[in-house]
Amino acid sequence: MNNIQQTILVVDDSPENIDILSAILKKQYQVRAATTGERALEIARSRPPDIILLDIMMPGIDGYEVCRRLKEDPKTSSIPVIFITTKREVEDEKLGFELGAVDYITKPISPPIVEARVRTHLALYDQNRELAEKVKERTLELEKTRLEIIHRLGRAVEFKDYETGLHVIRISYYAKLLSEFLGMNQGWSELLFNAAPLHDIGKIGIPDRTLQKPGPLNEAEWAIMKKHPEYGAAIIGEHVSELLQMARQIALTHHEKWDGSGYPKGLQGLDIPLVGRIVAVVDVFDALTTTRPYKKACPVDEAVRIISNGSGNHFDPDLVTIFRKILPEIIEVKKRYDEKTGRLLLNDE
Repeated sequence: MNNIQQTILVVDDSPENIDILSAILKKQYQVRAATTGERALEIARSRPPDIILLDIMMPGIDGYEVCRRLKEDPKTSSIPVIFITTKREVEDEKLGFELGAVDYITKPISPPIVEARVRTHLALYDQNRELAEKVKERTLELEKTRLEIIHRLGRAVEFKDYETGLHVIRISYYAKLLSEFLGMNQGWSELLFNAAPLHDIGKIGIPDRTLQKPGPLNEAEWAIMKKHPEYGAAIIGEHVSELLQMARQIALTHHEKWDGSGYPKGLQGLDIPLVGRIVAVVDVFDALTTTRPYKKACPVDEAVRIISNGSGNHFDPDLVTIFRKILPEIIEVKKRYDEKTGRLLLNDE
């Protein structure tokens, strides 16, 4: 960063001291000034400087309190603070560093020392900001890569089961719509959108002869099929990641039913996690309206009727009500990612 663009906030109740520091620094930096702690906080919060030179003994709130408030505010917490004061005791310096100051210069000041300390801490501040930005960029890149892997893995499972991987795309959008109209915040809805593609990841463990059988499953085959939620939970595993925690919860509970007759654990009502209840509704809708190896797709109105009839036994009644309200939006997603025409849209999420 060019020094001429860097700004120093000088805080001192003595205009004379401000003039001395300004004379030392103004050739290389933009200098702003405040004669009270309250004004210093206003300036720092409205137009954050690159560094603050802060007197301790001032009327109103003193420098220690100003520093404490600066460090408590996320907007100003990273700004370097150098105390410039007549207080020379070790305990005074110790308190200043404990409050978050990066340096401590005693008065009367030495211009070369002030210049050197300011230059050093501005350089460190620039390096820290640059490093933080690189970490942020790298974190976003890793997060994007992780989400892409999750989406691709979800599609891979669907290619094993159906002709395309569009089922997981529709499920994600349906679930997000339902959660938004339910009133969940944007962050939670996005998390659900990104976790939903792994709802059937456990089908990796189901033999193809069962998964792709062109007809109804017999009792033994159905018993095998019903293991896929637990397989999915085992595949995803236990993680600190909120995304993978939610994905595991969805995989394990999206076949539970409101009346307790679902699988694998027979959970009932609100004991079923919300994410499982949401995905249960949209997964059944998509299954009903999509051609499968053992059946033809049924019309949307018939699928809605079946879901409505399942309110209070298969599905959470409140979610069924919301689903019916947002049916136009659901149909738009269905059209966009249709099995026959949606292939061209695979990279369009």
